[in-house]
Amino acid sequence: MKNLLLIFAITSLLISCNANKNEQISKPLPENQDNKIVEKENLGQVNIYEGLLSCADCSGIKTVLKIYEGNGTMENYKFELTSVYTGKQPEKTFTQKGNFNYERGLEKDPDGTVYIFNWDKPESQRMYYGYKSNNRNKIFVLNDKREIINEETSFLTLKK
Repeated sequence: MKNLLLIFAITSLLISCNANKNEQISKPLPENQDNKIVEKENLGQVNIYEGLLSCADCSGIKTVLKIYEGNGTMENYKFELTSVYTGKQPEKTFTQKGNFNYERGLEKDPDGTVYIFNWDKPESQRMYYGYKSNNRNKIFVLNDKREIINEETSFLTLKK
């Protein structure tokens, strides 16, 4: 009986130590001056865009787009796109993760930037977002021809 209590005590202590360790890892890190947050060391800095996109059969799509810069190499360019379809019961949440690449030139702005999410997958799985060179705080949803869908309703704003 004493051995069983001793084993239980040691196991409880180990579980308690691991729980505290996980709490420390999951604490959010502070923002820096460039509106970028360091989330995970191996993913580098991240730009976070948020907004409410229009929806044909719901009241809106709450959208959060995270663009991870990695260490500057294309292999570490990652994104995470979370979409919550609101106004329906139950609300549906979709999260997509993958790789991205980018190219210069958005419509008539040669210094604009177009992000190609899932660039390494078939064309039907790719998504396009882009910003104009004069306003990097506003990123637009683009169609497959890399054109802005609707400047008034199809954009996300850089989180500050």
